[in-house]
Amino acid sequence: MNAELNRKTAIKEVLPTAFGYIGIGIAFGIVSKAAGLSALQAGLMSLIAYGGSAQFIIVSMLLVHSPIISIITAAFLVNSRMILMSLVTAKYFKNDSMLHNILIGSLLTDESFALAMNKLNYTNNKLNFACFDTANWFAYFVWFFSSVLGALVGNFIENPTNLGIDFALVAMFIGLLYLQMISDKSLKLSLQLLVVVATFILVYLGLIFIPSNLLIIIVTLLGCAVGMVLKHVLF
Repeated sequence: MNAELNRKTAIKEVLPTAFGYIGIGIAFGIVSKAAGLSALQAGLMSLIAYGGSAQFIIVSMLLVHSPIISIITAAFLVNSRMILMSLVTAKYFKNDSMLHNILIGSLLTDESFALAMNKLNYTNNKLNFACFDTANWFAYFVWFFSSVLGALVGNFIENPTNLGIDFALVAMFIGLLYLQMISDKSLKLSLQLLVVVATFILVYLGLIFIPSNLLIIIVTLLGCAVGMVLKHVLF
């Protein structure tokens, strides 16, 4: 990763993330096929819904014939964390048009957000539309084609977990977290490690008391609060 903010650089930097998308996208396609969806339907869901965890939930709820309002509510709750991420990224595009902001917000993902936050460490806290938009679109189409591919080969792979495909997204986030921690010189490494440990504890406790659909957004808010307190009290 470097300080350049252009489309060519964005493609190079989003490639590792795209490999993670391939694994989990194929897994989604396989699950969709097992649930009775065609490759076309799986592809359309990836284009329209475009939310990894939300899409898995939608497919599972369709399989048990859940009411449409329940499916919509569950998908919204799972993806509601994107509201927080959009608020964080919006300040870097205040001088861009509304169309540019809509495109950035519509195609924003956990991975592209993490990539952008890491990029800030190299660009003097700056982002631009060309770079972010390219990364978003590249990830979007990789996810789409991976979903379709997974649905097409779904008849030949009964259980994707046996291949470790389900760990691809987790491994990708571990890599992004590591890169963020070693490149962000504005925060002490000890503070970052404390926040990571605190987040793990919150997730562990949250799994006991909080519904999984709400866990991500609640832990995100609590994690931010804990990090802010630790920074101002101990550092």
